[in-house]
Amino acid sequence: MVILKMKSVFKKMFLSMICFIIFINITLSFADDVEYNDLDDDNIIETSSIGTHELNINARSYIVLDRLSKNIIYGKNEFNKVKMASTTKIMTAAIIIENCDLNKTVEVSKRAAGTGGSRLGLKTGDKITIRDLLYSLMLCSGNDAAVALAENCSGSVPEFINLMNDKAKELGLNNSHFESPHGLDSDKHYTTAYELAILSDYALQNKTFYNIVSTKQYTVTINGYPKTISNTNELLGNLLGVYGIKTGFTNGANRCLVSACKRDDMDIICVVLGCDTKKFRTQDSIKLIEYAFKNFQYVNISEKINEEFENWKLGNFKNFNIYKGISNDLELKISDLKNPIIPIKKDEIESLNFNISSNFDLDAPITENTVIGKITVTLNNNELVSLNILNNNSIKKKSIINYILEILSNYSVTLNSFTSFL
Repeated sequence: MVILKMKSVFKKMFLSMICFIIFINITLSFADDVEYNDLDDDNIIETSSIGTHELNINARSYIVLDRLSKNIIYGKNEFNKVKMASTTKIMTAAIIIENCDLNKTVEVSKRAAGTGGSRLGLKTGDKITIRDLLYSLMLCSGNDAAVALAENCSGSVPEFINLMNDKAKELGLNNSHFESPHGLDSDKHYTTAYELAILSDYALQNKTFYNIVSTKQYTVTINGYPKTISNTNELLGNLLGVYGIKTGFTNGANRCLVSACKRDDMDIICVVLGCDTKKFRTQDSIKLIEYAFKNFQYVNISEKINEEFENWKLGNFKNFNIYKGISNDLELKISDLKNPIIPIKKDEIESLNFNISSNFDLDAPITENTVIGKITVTLNNNELVSLNILNNNSIKKKSIINYILEILSNYSVTLNSFTSFL
């Protein structure tokens, strides 16, 4: 009897252990922003030893994007489709801010309360404002907050996902697709480092979004009771100039981090996706950010183009021949430059190459803004800028009357010359 009881006890203990292991595995599989094996890697903000030649980046794909010009400063595999974990919430937050009353108090559903992964800790029936859910979404990366926001914005998570994909199309994110408001792993839930940077730049233009992601700590109110939450972004407040924006982690996406950093007049977004550990995620981000600020500076490319163009006009203006035109007097201009100021590597500024080509033989009539040439700016055989040379005036084709008047004028000149000779 005693032996049977002992066997029963051991059996229960064994089953309990199995259940516990299964629970841990499930939790780890769906966890987001909870760095279980990296909890002792917090004090790793170090910049003094960062070089500018060999970066040794661990991330599978990454990018540094200049916010002013939208030019890529540095990147690798930045156009590859990859999972992005909780950086998904950048899109979620942007949509909520644009479509919802942030002061509205909502009730948490059973589905939202039961969402796994990183959580605020919401329970079914909890009362909380949209604003506090937003802070919970972006600071402590609450997946429960993500679902609660989606349901209260669109009535259901599927309807909210439609909004997410519609917004992606609106922003031209053609290589991004969303299947959830939180970013837990799904085969058809993906983006690219480049498009995530473009999305982040868009979201940061909203002051409310900016204020949320730049907050280190915030106190939310649930059912009238306060709860303080902290930002999971390890660079915020620890690396000069960093002001946001979002971390991420799932088994499928690995460690991800989107950072925004501004020093003096240069403002950049750094995205690292697919890092093996939190330590690599942090170090990669620091390396890329420091590399950008140490090696690049803004150049007013518009001024340099105009200088080259004016010099070109002085040497080539008389070469234009407008066949059957009433005149050869073209007024030349350059098409508008979308981004007049762009980041260029400091030691390569003098290597900028300007090439100007034009068609000098033209047929009248010529309407205003006709393209007659092109200016291209290249660096290391890579095209940085391409602008059209346009005429700023119209030149009519000669009519019969013009030809008669021209003949009479030539005849008059000839007659006067002959008379003077006599």
